[in-house]
Amino acid sequence: MKRTATITRKTKETDIKISLELESEKESKIKTSIPFLSHMLELFARHGKIFLDCDISGDIDVDLHHTIEDSGIVLGTAFKEALQDKKGINRYGSILLPMDESLVQVAIDLSGRPHFKYDIGNVSGKIGNFDVEHCRHFFESFTYQLQLNLHIKLLYGEDKHHIIEAIFKGVARALAQAVEIKGDRIPSTKEIL
Repeated sequence: MKRTATITRKTKETDIKISLELESEKESKIKTSIPFLSHMLELFARHGKIFLDCDISGDIDVDLHHTIEDSGIVLGTAFKEALQDKKGINRYGSILLPMDESLVQVAIDLSGRPHFKYDIGNVSGKIGNFDVEHCRHFFESFTYQLQLNLHIKLLYGEDKHHIIEAIFKGVARALAQAVEIKGDRIPSTKEIL
């Protein structure tokens, strides 16, 4: 059974449509007006072993914030829909991911109880027109829509691009572990996630 979802969100600030298919090797189609976000979503899809079809636009003439935050909301909602009742999933995923001089640790629990912990120290600045702080907003929105427990910690690193890329790759790979089907039961003694 394919686990898929298509979610559309249109506001006065953004117009976003994301389709996803879990455990897919198909080439993703990413269309955004923010080049760095496009790059991060492309590698997120590849490392997460998912197919993404994203059409993302927003009021980037005002700021990138609305578009990036709403992208996280829509992607989290799509994952939640694709996972349905989470029957048989692994539930947990974690990774220690190097990206050149940077090292990021990511841990995930698809518990249904959202909690977001983001510790990258005082890393700031821009990558092109992308503020480093947008990474936090993206994953915070993603976390609360998917209702997962997500911990991201930068152990060390210098290059902003490498740090943010390691975060996106790390979350994708940990999520791929967590959504993998390992049986036919809900992985909780509560019988619900």
